[in-house]
Amino acid sequence: MRRPHTTTAAACAAALFLAALTACGSTPEADTSAPTVPGHVTAQAGSATSVHVMWERASDDKAVTGYEVYRKTGTSGPEKVKSLPGTKTMTDIDGLTASTSYTFTVRARDAAGNLSAPSTAVTATTPAATPEDHTPPTRPTKLRGTVDGGRAVNLSWSRSTDDVGVTAYDVYQEDSRIHSVPGTETTAHVSGLRPGTVYTFTVRARDAADNSSPDSEAVDLTTASAPGAPASTAPTDLRVTNRAQGKEYAIDLDWEQPRTGGEIPAYQLYMDGRLTTTIVWGATPPAGRAHYRLTVTEPSGTRYSLKVRAKLPDGKWGDFSAQRTVVLGE
Repeated sequence: MRRPHTTTAAACAAALFLAALTACGSTPEADTSAPTVPGHVTAQAGSATSVHVMWERASDDKAVTGYEVYRKTGTSGPEKVKSLPGTKTMTDIDGLTASTSYTFTVRARDAAGNLSAPSTAVTATTPAATPEDHTPPTRPTKLRGTVDGGRAVNLSWSRSTDDVGVTAYDVYQEDSRIHSVPGTETTAHVSGLRPGTVYTFTVRARDAADNSSPDSEAVDLTTASAPGAPASTAPTDLRVTNRAQGKEYAIDLDWEQPRTGGEIPAYQLYMDGRLTTTIVWGATPPAGRAHYRLTVTEPSGTRYSLKVRAKLPDGKWGDFSAQRTVVLGE
């Protein structure tokens, strides 16, 4: 015969047990904290139809997963024009109208969808269109740089000329544009870098028709190492030349090997950001400067960007050298 009070007691005990389990494995509280506001937003007209927008990273109690860029024209309300991943802190806004003033703001977003407040609004005015302008500005010259701690550098260069006018200077790091300043300026402060890392910078001038000059000469800068960080393992003083060999071109590279406390058995050669070959010495690794020749069949005028890194005595791959650019036939 069933005893009602026994059944009730068992049910109550089971309920208490389930409640205890739920409490121990309770769902985390919802993330309702918005990221901080992106700082130091700048907007620079790069041509008659584009504006380059940059900002400094926001922070969040979890992580910033993205940024949203808003554009305002005249009396119209802000319109979202770009959504970017959290790793990006700059973008080009294209498809604009010449001789028009635009206002931009940026908001940070976290994984829960929380948005920061809008950044300080910045304004940029696109220049007048210059139809049929196909002449690029001259190459910027005398590029120089200084290191500003472990995460920033300062660059300066001599002014370019153009048949209509230089509207912007673009700073490139290993073929990627990372910064832009107005055509009236010849200096740039580049932040957001990594400590103890070698960077190769070039600068191009741009006019209102979006014609870009050739690259300036490159400058290599190594940011200060973080306290207690190991020494850099990057090869230094990479030199690249080329010469014709019949219908082919020989690209000769030589570099100063890093001090690693042991022999370096191999190097990896990257061209245009991709691994091209692993250089393995057939005998005892060379001492002092290392040399390598690569043969290519591309036509004259082909441009390559090259960098190398060493295989360390512990089997890991070291830091990359500064990048060098070579144009076949030049």
